[in-house]
Amino acid sequence: MHRRRTTTTATTTTTTSAPTTVAAVLGVLFAVPVLAGCGGDGLTPGTAAVLDGRRIPVDAVEARVAALRQAPGGVSADARWEAEGPARRAVTELVLDAVVARAVADRGPVVADAEVAAARAEEERRLGGAGRLARALAEQGVPPEGIDDRLGRELGIRRLAATAGADADTPAGDAAVRRILAATAAALHLRVNPRYGTWDPDRAALAPAARSRPTG
Repeated sequence: MHRRRTTTTATTTTTTSAPTTVAAVLGVLFAVPVLAGCGGDGLTPGTAAVLDGRRIPVDAVEARVAALRQAPGGVSADARWEAEGPARRAVTELVLDAVVARAVADRGPVVADAEVAAARAEEERRLGGAGRLARALAEQGVPPEGIDDRLGRELGIRRLAATAGADADTPAGDAAVRRILAATAAALHLRVNPRYGTWDPDRAALAPAARSRPTG
């Protein structure tokens, strides 16, 4: 998990490297819209992942990928599910939304909407406008509607590091956050549909499965 700012050229969630930071921590934590009730803790059809008995639907993953394909600078329209790069990246982001939200909720204080808005205004000022920010983040796999989530997760990851008495931009802070996220994911009994890969707690990201081709 590298620790650069959102708008650097490094990606936060890709198919080849661990995310820099993790999920949106906005308003009421762990109220992630894509999570739905689950009749059990198993991976039912149409489920991408399950956390704490709540599922992330495949529909949410497909919607995230579709939004990215339409974003300027995003993945190309002919990106194929067989390669699963965009899909696996989307699942990683959605899982991290829930994991980081719970981690911050457990440790506090929450990241307020006003903090996210201020961070967005600063990034737009630094890059020269909202369009340039959107383009920079699309190149990192973030659709326009995910910008606040990304900025919120950067604030959240720094807050998690601070609760451990560390700076997120240092190796010690990075290691501390990894430990927090691994423990939180375990507490949530995270399970991921193998069509998208396997969860790597050390990287806080999905790794390609040995057989990654979707079965349906």
